[in-house]
Order: sequence, then C-alpha cells, then structure tokens
Amino acid sequence: MKMTIENPFKSFWMAGFESTDQLNAKGDRVDFLHITSHLTFLNEDYERLAACNLVAVREGVRWSQVETSPYVYDFSVVGHMIEVARNRSVQQIWDLCHFGFPEDLSPLHPQFTSRFTAFCRAFAIFWKGFDHEYPMIVTPINEVSFISWLGGDVAATSPFCHNNGWQVKYAYMKAYIAGVRELKNVDPGVRILTTEPLVHVSAAEEAFEIQIQAAADHNELQFQVLDMLCGRICPELGGQEDYLDILGCNYYYNNQWVLEPHVILGWNDAKPDPGYWALSDLLMGVYKRYDRPIILSETSHPGVDRPVWIDYVSSEVHKLLRQDVPFWGICFYPIIDRPDWDDLDLWHHSGLWDSLGSLPEQQRLLHEPSFEALSYQQRRFSKILAECENQKKYEATLNDVGQDG
Repeated sequence: MKMTIENPFKSFWMAGFESTDQLNAKGDRVDFLHITSHLTFLNEDYERLAACNLVAVREGVRWSQVETSPYVYDFSVVGHMIEVARNRSVQQIWDLCHFGFPEDLSPLHPQFTSRFTAFCRAFAIFWKGFDHEYPMIVTPINEVSFISWLGGDVAATSPFCHNNGWQVKYAYMKAYIAGVRELKNVDPGVRILTTEPLVHVSAAEEAFEIQIQAAADHNELQFQVLDMLCGRICPELGGQEDYLDILGCNYYYNNQWVLEPHVILGWNDAKPDPGYWALSDLLMGVYKRYDRPIILSETSHPGVDRPVWIDYVSSEVHKLLRQDVPFWGICFYPIIDRPDWDDLDLWHHSGLWDSLGSLPEQQRLLHEPSFEALSYQQRRFSKILAECENQKKYEATLNDVGQDG
C-alpha cells in the first residue's frame, strides 16, 4: 500500500532553540527558554534567523509550564510565540515534551498517559485557533531513547531510576502513541516529526564474538522507539505504520563510540577508526529500514570546530541528495548557545550565536566562521535541491503491522 508524504517544511535549513524544561541530575528544574533568554529576545532572535535565511524553527511548548494544575492549561506564552512567528513569517515546529513534565508526574505515574493525551488535545485545539500557512508539525516527546536511558538507567533525571530503562521507555511510548492518536483526532492533517538519536556502537578491533554481538545489540536498541510507534513491536500499545511520518535524526560529534572500553570515535581523524561509519551511511540505513523522509533534526559541535562540522554534515547529506533520498532538512541545534543541564555555569559554545554574559548586549554574539560555513553550504545546496526529486513529496510503502524491523 502506498502513502503520499508531502514536505511540510518552509525551508531546508532550520534552527532549533533549546527548550528543555526537565529536572536535572540534582533534581532542579531547568527552563532553557528562560536561561538562554530566548523568550526575552524572541523578536530579535527571529530577526537574526531571517538574516541567515533560517525561516523554520524547532520550539518547545514546555508541558511543565503550561499545565498549571491537572488538566488546566495556560498557553499564553505559546500564543505570544505563535504571534511573533506569524509577524516574522517564521514556521514553528513544536516539541510538546522536551524532557519536562508537571511536578506531580513521572513517566511511571499511572496517570502519565491520560495527562499527556489531554495535553496534546489541548495544544492542538489551541493551535487551530490561529490562522496558519503551514500544517501543524509536532514532536510529541523528544528523544525517547535518550531520556529513557537518562532517567531509567543512570538516574540523571526523572524518574531517577537505575536499570529500569525499558520500563521507562515503554511508559513514554504508551503516552507518545496515545498522544499521536489524540492529535490526529483533533487535526487529521497534523504532521508527526520523530526526533531520535542516531548512533553507531562498535566493538574494539580485537573484540571477542560476544563483544561484537553486544555492540550489534546496542545498535539495534536505537530503533525500539520507532518500531513501537509503527507497531512492529509491542503492538498492544496501538502503534501504526502511518504514525511514522517524518523521521528526525539527532546526530552529534559524540554519537559513535566503542562499547568496551567506552571510547568516543573521532569524526575528523586523519586516519579514521575502522569502526567509524559515515553519517550518510547511517542515515541511509534509517531510510531503508522505514521508507520515510528524513531530516537531521539536531546537529552541532562545540567550540572552534563548528564550521568544520557544518561542512562535514553538509557533505554527507549531499551524498544522499545525489542518490535521490527524500532528505528534507538540516536543523542546527542549538542555534543559540546553551549551558550544561547539570552545570549552568558551563556554556557549550555550540550555537551560531554565543552567549558571553548577563547583559543584553552580551547575549548574542555571532560566531563568524560558522556563519560563513553555513552561508557557503546554503549557496552550494540551492541548485541541487531544485534538481532533486522527492523534495516536494514522497511515495512511501506502508508495511503490515507486526512485520519485523
């Protein structure tokens, strides 16, 4: 069975504002839309993006801030963000849960799914109250694979568990799938953008067979979330193949490592490690596995290597476009500098703009080498994007539910 999937994005090049509102490892709430002053400088931030030809952005609704008491919502800040975007002709892509949820909930709470489903419905109804040029694009829960590990296995966020990652992941996906169903009930035209980490784990060169198999098993784990969403595993959760819409892959410089001993593989070494896979090959693997359009929904690099990373990522994506893969965008995330969740004095310097202090004039300093690298790649891509097929719409095949991944 064929399904036509149309490209909803206003631009190929996108920006993402760090919007996490999670509990950090100390149990403190961090609200990055405030910490990065994005809400304060919303107009100015969108004006800066327009000057860089970045007119599609990932933003966060922040469930923890919107649901003021159970099933009671205050979307006033979100409404302000929507109005500013409309005035600036910016397209917003919304994370409903970017690691944060109300104080009285955790993923293992028995009401987590019902509360999240109601929140999804409330957001969709609120969003539809505005006139929009583009469809609603929603990521229900960001990086379920990562946050399940962080909170379920290493106790660095809620629910602060050890060795409980599968149970946490299952609970998140129960809510995720129910949320997708409710979003579609309110707006059948809603677009679902999944945003999951893209990783590759390898075994050491002299590894035993059991270690090689362990690395392969770790690689397979990254697909559990998408397999649950489309019903290939855990069909009792209600996942469906058509819930897979646009596949967002979050990829950073440290997303490839040796399993034992744990060593991050260098992406720019003069002699690449034999276990390192090209980003284009990893992305192609996701595309072939699910037969859906893909984007890089998060990517960046800290420090001086930012422009080199932009060139590397762009060259890898260029390979896919030449093979007529339906690749629909690159989102630089975070576009504005951000600190560490667990140490708010440690800023990463991974955005297109750095933050150097607390005064307004110190909040946004353009990293010129990164801007030049981005501008060059935007010019380079303009011709090939116009020539490539599958950039407007894509004919995907719907598989039977229950098929193995």
